[in-house]
Amino acid sequence: MSYITQFASLLCAGTMMLTSSLEAVAPQRDITGSLFLVSRAYRVSEDYVPPLVQADVSGSLRSMRPEAAAALEDMFAACKEEAGVTLVTVSGYRSYSKQKNIYNNKLKSVGSEEKADEYVARPGASEHQLGMAMDVGQRNSSAGLTSSFANTRGGEWIAENCWRFGFILRYQEGWEDITGYNYEPWHVRYVGPEHAKAMYEADVPMETYMEELREQVMIDLLALK
Repeated sequence: MSYITQFASLLCAGTMMLTSSLEAVAPQRDITGSLFLVSRAYRVSEDYVPPLVQADVSGSLRSMRPEAAAALEDMFAACKEEAGVTLVTVSGYRSYSKQKNIYNNKLKSVGSEEKADEYVARPGASEHQLGMAMDVGQRNSSAGLTSSFANTRGGEWIAENCWRFGFILRYQEGWEDITGYNYEPWHVRYVGPEHAKAMYEADVPMETYMEELREQVMIDLLALK
């Protein structure tokens, strides 16, 4: 087989894979999948609204995508049973316009875009708009959405166990240069049990995991005969 024929076959196979399985080849760009990567580089359009349900748990702003809401319910129930702690939701789905208001308010309070960007995602760059993220707290705790939540019984349980239910701690301490955001021990992101377990065991941020996943996909593509 000539080099031209081999290249044509590889290109055809790659095109078929891209067309038939975006989740497998480019999961970071498949907004319907569990691995859509939201960051300053990858943004959600202003008019995007995911399918939403209200998670049957304690707290406010409980809207999430159905699969994430179901996993959150299981996680909260397990935390209550295993640690004797009642977790509460603080903020789930947020629309583009809601995120825009939050960002503008933070900008006014800190006085610079550079500082505001450390704490609040710009509109379109928030995982909350995806419906896959939840800010969680512990009932009757004064920690709130601060780093001290990590030292609560609920925060410690979340850090050790959220992967079992398909969630990751998205913005961990020491990852700021990669994620672009400060430490948030209260922010969990649903990615599904398989990927959550892999990220937890590798102890890497989602950006690193996705890069390695894409590299493996490309290796698999190049191995096609």
